[in-house]
Amino acid sequence: MKITTMFSHPLSQLSLDETNLARDVIVACHPDAVLDFRMIFLLEPPKAEVVEYLNLEHTQKLTHDTRRPQRLAQARYDVIGENKLKAPEYHESVIDLISGRRVAHEVVGSEHHASLTLPNSSEFETLVNVCKKSDWFQEKLAQFKLPEGFEVVIEPWPYGGGEAQDKQTRFFQGLIFARDTRSGNPDTNFYAFPLPLIPIMDAHKREVVRIEELATGGKGEQLTGKTHAANAVDHCRASEYVPELLPNGVRKGLKPLTVLQPEGPSFTVTDGNLVQWQKWSMRVTFNPREGAVIHDVRFDDRSILYRLSMSDMTVPYADPRPPFHRKQAFDFGDGALGDTMNNLTLGCDCLGLIKYFDGVLIDSSGTATPTKNVICLHEQDSGINWKHTNWRTGRAVLSRRRELVIQFIITLANYEYIFAFRFDQSAAITLESRATGIVSVVNIDPDKTSPYGTVVSPGVLAQNHQHIFCARIDPAIDGHSNTLIQEDTLPLPIDARKNPHGNAYEIRKTPIPTSTPLDACPSTNRVFKIINPHKTNPISRNPVAYKFAPLPTQLLLAHPNSIQAHRAAFAQRHLWLTKFKDDELYAAGRYTLQSRREIGGVSDAAARNDDVLDADLVLWCVFGLTHNPRVEDWPVMPVEVMQLKLVPADFFVANPAIDVPVVRDVHSVTMEGCCAGVEMMKNGD
Repeated sequence: MKITTMFSHPLSQLSLDETNLARDVIVACHPDAVLDFRMIFLLEPPKAEVVEYLNLEHTQKLTHDTRRPQRLAQARYDVIGENKLKAPEYHESVIDLISGRRVAHEVVGSEHHASLTLPNSSEFETLVNVCKKSDWFQEKLAQFKLPEGFEVVIEPWPYGGGEAQDKQTRFFQGLIFARDTRSGNPDTNFYAFPLPLIPIMDAHKREVVRIEELATGGKGEQLTGKTHAANAVDHCRASEYVPELLPNGVRKGLKPLTVLQPEGPSFTVTDGNLVQWQKWSMRVTFNPREGAVIHDVRFDDRSILYRLSMSDMTVPYADPRPPFHRKQAFDFGDGALGDTMNNLTLGCDCLGLIKYFDGVLIDSSGTATPTKNVICLHEQDSGINWKHTNWRTGRAVLSRRRELVIQFIITLANYEYIFAFRFDQSAAITLESRATGIVSVVNIDPDKTSPYGTVVSPGVLAQNHQHIFCARIDPAIDGHSNTLIQEDTLPLPIDARKNPHGNAYEIRKTPIPTSTPLDACPSTNRVFKIINPHKTNPISRNPVAYKFAPLPTQLLLAHPNSIQAHRAAFAQRHLWLTKFKDDELYAAGRYTLQSRREIGGVSDAAARNDDVLDADLVLWCVFGLTHNPRVEDWPVMPVEVMQLKLVPADFFVANPAIDVPVVRDVHSVTMEGCCAGVEMMKNGD
């Protein structure tokens, strides 16, 4: 078995045929076993092979006989034996798609747990079905007197960081809510009616093994205090967000604001995933672990990045009442976010002329299925790019900033995350994360408040928590031999010879010699420059570089000795510098589901103490949001926006956007005398 079609670009995602071939190879390797597939996606070829290929590609020296990098698929799956008492074995394999052979295979130890495939995970479906069939759970539910017309909703959640007594058992838990069915609308907001129960399921035995009765008390009460009134949701009230259920309807007077591109987009997409726009070129791919991944980023045919992605995130909750100390999601690693990616809607998620990219996922049999519109590509106006007015002549020259946006959105139960990679005409790159959706809530007794969150609706406590993200940046600043420089701007003491008036300051430049964690420091205007020590700017005589300032957001607040901290070492520093290693992509490590410690993550990579001067280095940028909820976050929170920006620093010899055309928008008019305004524009005024 092998792929006999034309060569795929080494930085293109697996096709349907390639995915099915990988499945067939794995099935043939386990002829007498039942297999339950979790993921099949591209294993990127060794970087050295790809760089050699790209160098030939960019110099137009590729031929049919050029040696292609390896074309590999990675398959993650369970092998289910005949012995029902034995838990399934989790396997990971690598398939060479050219030869049609398995070339690597590992049975992953029971100390690690395979990630889920959301939202239609058979394990999560099993949790719901097991709870419905559990007499024990139904007896617990029967203690509550739900209002007429209400039904129970079970929201599956990862179990969190396991306790020592849990050993290696694979657990899942359910958050329980009640849904008012009387409106007949399936989208009525059940989060407004939380019930104080959490059933725990043994995933192998498929039975409820524990039911947590949750504390519903308030300030000053014991952590384990349980009220459990039969009428637990009587004091709750409806909190709708879908337009047709809003009691006062939607606001009036909002008129259309339309994005028009009458001559078409300024970008092109060729060869499946090669994007070219305003001197930029890059390749856009999808995989079910990271979502959108950007490769081979170049501006005016100069190399800037080899690879750019969102690597990981963790959401630890700060309610110390058991079992909430375990409440910590790793939304990339726990759930394999590919299955949570939104199928984006034209005219809603992105505006203007849109290019959509599809993804490839698999079902439990390993059969490839296309998923439509998981990434959108579009242009947007972003205000003024540059402007200057010559006060002597009165002439103002202005160029507007336009951006190319690559965006994807994931929905994980109650929360939505919007991720965008924005490229502008001045050769800057902005990584943007937006958090929205519905805050995670629990039941609280009437007229009580809590130090562990905010009551956002009667009977509804939104717990304090954090969202901590990590972006992985694999730079290639005019090549792959780069050095990271830390720059701090510091005041100088008054000195009769060097600083007699005390107004001078110094820029202290510190090369970082070995892999290490680093931190933001706004008080010293700390920035980091990724330089190419072999290329000098002819004007400044400085090395060519790109710079960024780590976002000085709050890091993980959990105690260093807590399970939350042990599981998310990456979230305890703003920046990690490591030396490149193939297939080292995930800041929190390969296995986060029910982990007790970060293993194989960025902290382990930094601990190698590798020499990173004039080397192929990787930057892991950590930033986030400490979310102490407010009533305005309910029933759906407005987006919270976080942005990390990379900008050229002595990379060019002048403003790279100086040649952006100065164009007036002919569709803009003044409100007063709008017709006269149109006429003035027609006359060139």
